[in-house]
Amino acid sequence: MADLAEKQDRSGLMERPPTPEEIDSAAHAATAIAVAMELDDGLKISGENGDPVKIAPAVGELIIQLLGHVSNGNMVTLVPVGTMLTTQQAADMLNVSRPHLTKLLKSGHIEFEEVGRHRRVPLPALMAYREEKARRQEDAMSELARLGQEFDQG
Repeated sequence: MADLAEKQDRSGLMERPPTPEEIDSAAHAATAIAVAMELDDGLKISGENGDPVKIAPAVGELIIQLLGHVSNGNMVTLVPVGTMLTTQQAADMLNVSRPHLTKLLKSGHIEFEEVGRHRRVPLPALMAYREEKARRQEDAMSELARLGQEFDQG
């Protein structure tokens, strides 16, 4: 039993949700960093030799966003923008099954590249699909609300 707990402590938040202690730590750290950035127009930390290192505000904001996700109890994966995803990674990011994602790829809804016998999905293409899907859902909800108002008035 102790081995399992030890293994979880070493595994990253890409593989498991954060513990209550990690959630609490992330929330306090996000607040502290936000306050420090507001006071100093950036974040200052100690470098290798104890020399101050200034973290640019844009990088500090990324750190705060990351900590915010952890403090909400979310597992976190950082993915560089130019990344090519496997079909399983892409399916996980859309919260759909891999077979459903494969149907989306084959039907042309999401751009992909073939690498040997495997498909790879460019992250920007996946994000574009997700944003378009969210826009279509928002449009549909607006239309339903409009129809509901017409029905109530009629």
